Amino acid sequence: MEAELQNLVQQKNKVVQSIEKLPGDASTRSYYRIKTNEQLMVAMSMEPFEDKGHLVPFLAIQQHLYESGVDVPRVMDIDPKHGLILLEDLGDVTLLRRLLEVDSVESERKYFEKAIDALVHLHVYTGPTKVKTEQQKAAIEGFRLSFDLEKLMWEVNFTMEHFFFKHLQRKISDADLKVIQDEFTKICTELAKEPTVFTHRDYHSRNIMLCDSDPADGKGERFVMIDFQDARMGPAQYDLASLLRDSYYQLDEKQISYLVDYYLQRMKTEGAEVKDVARFNRLFDLMAVQRNFKAIGSFASFLNRRGNPAYLKFIGNTFENIRRNLRKYPEFKKLREVLYYHYYF
Repeated sequence: MEAELQNLVQQKNKVVQSIEKLPGDASTRSYYRIKTNEQLMVAMSMEPFEDKGHLVPFLAIQQHLYESGVDVPRVMDIDPKHGLILLEDLGDVTLLRRLLEVDSVESERKYFEKAIDALVHLHVYTGPTKVKTEQQKAAIEGFRLSFDLEKLMWEVNFTMEHFFFKHLQRKISDADLKVIQDEFTKICTELAKEPTVFTHRDYHSRNIMLCDSDPADGKGERFVMIDFQDARMGPAQYDLASLLRDSYYQLDEKQISYLVDYYLQRMKTEGAEVKDVARFNRLFDLMAVQRNFKAIGSFASFLNRRGNPAYLKFIGNTFENIRRNLRKYPEFKKLREVLYYHYYF
């Protein structure tokens, strides 16, 4: 791999001084920090994409988001034959890492407000109607995919398979399985009826990089979205729940309530007012239940499929998010009890 990286960088008339493999994320991609005589860069290594070139999902979506004013990593060069994309180096400070430094509710709130500002821009200005050409629209597969009932329930069943059956090795009665299937079908049916926006799909504190901006632009600290290649159409609540009901960082309920209101106010300011706030809040909670449930399945699957147990430690917080949200809605009492029983006992 180092030889391919050397060749790619040297094509830009730069001298490679060092190549450092970076810790992996939850994906199958690999990352390398490259120091040259002029600057730092990051190379993303993935499957070769000679057949797609600039139409590979990451590049197609990156171009669209960048042109729409969303702050995403700038692409410096590509090597489709070897599956390499050369990106600007954003440093190592995620929103999650910066939150370790907060010492007040107000300070915490400011960081999340900035993350929501970026999210509102994504939701308002990047949908299919905002694309300039039909060719570019056709290149973004996510415009043709959505969190419909089939997809949402597939994610529910994914967690049943990887967490309850494979990881916990639970034997669940037919009656309890029916409760889980019937109640999640009700939840997902409601969610699937919501109007859709272009969603990041994995918008949380580990996928937002904080870094200094170019002093010339006068914008201060950048909040840069990463890991957006699986973006698709879905309810606005999907990304908001990912951010505010994060598996990696627990917000106080009052803070969450404030930040949901902040999102709604920002949407109104951008000309996308939500008329039925009570319904939006209900579906925010239900979306968080479904989203957190899927996250648990993902964490278990990393162990089942890749032998990586690192994410199991986040399951407890994530399950508690689900339990607390379901407790707000007596109509889902049976689901809460069944999930609680098979998780804790």
